Amino acid sequence: MDKVVATAGEAVADVPEGASLAVGGFGLSGVPNVLIQALYERGVGSLAVVSNNCGALESGLAVLLAAGRIARVTGSYIGGNKEFARQYLGGEIEVEMIPQGTLAERLRAGGAGIPAFYTPAGVGTQVAEGGLPWRYDGSGGVALASPPKEVREFDGGQYVLERGIRTDFALVRAAKGDRHGNLVFNKSSRNFNPLAAMAGRVTVAEVEELVEPGEIEADAVHLPGIFVQRVVALPPGQAADKKIERRTISAPPARGTVSG
Repeated sequence: MDKVVATAGEAVADVPEGASLAVGGFGLSGVPNVLIQALYERGVGSLAVVSNNCGALESGLAVLLAAGRIARVTGSYIGGNKEFARQYLGGEIEVEMIPQGTLAERLRAGGAGIPAFYTPAGVGTQVAEGGLPWRYDGSGGVALASPPKEVREFDGGQYVLERGIRTDFALVRAAKGDRHGNLVFNKSSRNFNPLAAMAGRVTVAEVEELVEPGEIEADAVHLPGIFVQRVVALPPGQAADKKIERRTISAPPARGTVSG
């Protein structure tokens, strides 16, 4: 039952070329940067990544993206990642953009053993009707478009069929974990991490604090260890290394004025 692996490199040593990966995180919050860096150092490529976005500020999945290691992305947000946009529009990478809530449910459904489900999100749009550009040809044309999806009526409403997602591996980050793989996430870093962990056939978690079994109360567990196969304890320096995407501060009040 002890799932602790000595190093991040050892934890991802069997991830092969062309593997599919579910990766937790949202922006810079809750991103398994140490595991991603270990995967980068291994040199594997042609990866199919499922994640909300593809990294930001040259960190997270942006490390693999910039190195040309990612062949396909299933996600919801390109955001300010200019390299992601460049590769997508240049035809260098295949991208399936789907509604964010649908992505979350597809990951959860895959992890729960549900092969497909119906949702109203996307009905009447290219999400359901097909035609979304998955890959451009590099000259502004569409080389590969999304296929149409099944639409059915339930109780007078239209719903589109979406498939659950299962991946070969999942990489996640947690604030605390025990040797059995039970995880606790800190506030907004919970985001897509539990869902990604559920979707992976082999899930690897980097944890900022490793505790012994029983130290996490059952009611405090956010993700049970049944979904986690490997745990990597981060040293203090790596655990504390957290970037800020947009630093915002309040302007000081003008002299002679009273705030409140």
